[in-house]
Amino acid sequence: MQNRFFLLLFLALLLSACAQVPDQKGYHYEYFNLNAMAKTDIDMVADTHVKQTIKHLRLLATKLYKRNPREWKKTNLKSREAAVARIFKQPFPTVNGKSSVDSIRLAFNEQYQGDRVLAYVSGLASMLTLSYNGKSQFYLFDSLDAQKVYNGARNIEVASWLLQTKRKQNGELFLLSSGKGLSATNRSYDRLFGKLIGQQDLLALVIATKNHRTIKNVFQSAARFVFLPV
Repeated sequence: MQNRFFLLLFLALLLSACAQVPDQKGYHYEYFNLNAMAKTDIDMVADTHVKQTIKHLRLLATKLYKRNPREWKKTNLKSREAAVARIFKQPFPTVNGKSSVDSIRLAFNEQYQGDRVLAYVSGLASMLTLSYNGKSQFYLFDSLDAQKVYNGARNIEVASWLLQTKRKQNGELFLLSSGKGLSATNRSYDRLFGKLIGQQDLLALVIATKNHRTIKNVFQSAARFVFLPV
């Protein structure tokens, strides 16, 4: 009886690993995807989440370079596109030996004279990767910590707040973003950060529900925004 159960389970996984793909004539044929066989539904949700997060971070980097062209011009790169591509090389680059929240903080350090967009976005990307236990793809025996994913969402909030408020000694913002000083404020940054935070919170909730765990909520005042451990 036990052997029959495992056989049925194996067949179910085998079928779920097959997919229909159209050929050039429009006909469909089955192909076998071994990776899909090794993934649970939660794994697939997490994979999709990571892809969307990288997509949003890439858009954020592009927008920041457009508003702050002096940053990518500090490098020897020939274009803004090349500067964006550099950020998303795997693994995400460290900046002056710093990554995660230390790299984000570096972007707002007046002594730092390098590319602040690189430090900021690469720091965000590596911080979120840590919240996924250092993984970008997930399989059957991988596990995620809902609290770390939740903390990652709060860290995005802190990073967003720093971007909008941190200024140099002369009063200038370290990085221009939401259109301060323009006739109309650009809210696209708010929407972009909202998507990043919302997706991260949703993934944390899915993981907590699956594992029957409770997330410890953290409420921070704007006067005491701090990064949380991931």
